[in-house]
Amino acid sequence: MCRPRPGQRAVTGTTAGVRAARPAHTDDPERGTLAKATDENFPVAPFFLPRAWRDDLMAVYGYARLVDDIGDGDLAPGGADARLLGVTPERADDRLALLDALEADLRRVFDGTPRHPLLLRLQPTVRRRRLTPEPFLALVAANRQDQLVSRYETYDDLLAYCELSANPVGRLVLAVTGTTTPERVRRSDAICTALQIVEHLQDVTEDLGRDRIYLPATDMKRFHVTEADLSAKTASASVRALIAYEAQRARDLLNEGAPLVGSVHGRLKLLLAGFVAGGRAALGAIAAADHDVLPGPPRHGKLRLLREVGTTLRGEG
Repeated sequence: MCRPRPGQRAVTGTTAGVRAARPAHTDDPERGTLAKATDENFPVAPFFLPRAWRDDLMAVYGYARLVDDIGDGDLAPGGADARLLGVTPERADDRLALLDALEADLRRVFDGTPRHPLLLRLQPTVRRRRLTPEPFLALVAANRQDQLVSRYETYDDLLAYCELSANPVGRLVLAVTGTTTPERVRRSDAICTALQIVEHLQDVTEDLGRDRIYLPATDMKRFHVTEADLSAKTASASVRALIAYEAQRARDLLNEGAPLVGSVHGRLKLLLAGFVAGGRAALGAIAAADHDVLPGPPRHGKLRLLREVGTTLRGEG
């Protein structure tokens, strides 16, 4: 539902859970990018959805995955994506130049013929579902921000980043399934922001390796946590307290968004329940590890996930 990040923690428990388990790159940029769906932290287009929804969700996924691969420097070697986007070889490793070229190709989705096969795949979905450019542009803006901003001073600053990086994908899911209303968008935003925060908590060590910290600086100061503390092998009491504080914020957001599940019906209800339950199960695993996320992401089992799905579907908790 929210921002795809391949190979990371299995937030919903339905996919593989370790970043090292990336699918092999192929010579076909479109096929190689879409193949990453199996390693995502959420079900991209599960089998129980109608075929038309699955096709359109995969088209949206392909675009979102391409944006993040550019922003994280994870494109397949050889520069095929850069060539398809019209970026010269000498700038093929320039992430900002690639994002600029991607934005230009995105605009051709709405007014012309795009160059990249993933955007060509997206064009029929955009027309069929009458999608607007804004959520797609927001994902580009989020990845631009990742190139320029590596620390967040306040929680509000982090929420503003999530508004670009996570919430647009949830809005696109609602648009593709024809279930958009202002109230559902509000609930979806809360869920997506929560799941983004959960990912940040799971990935503190990995993000630090990229020189990024998604824990608000004001909160770190409040709990007397330094950047050096985050590079330790295990978390100190102060770090654990900070993680517990941010985890409760994520849980509150999930609870705020959970009524979205009860507002829809059928197979979409099951899909959305999986997103909420996955976030809750991940937070449960973090709590079970006494909020020590520095050795690696605490993992939850399938049983915990199933219990959370049942609770979410019943509207409890």
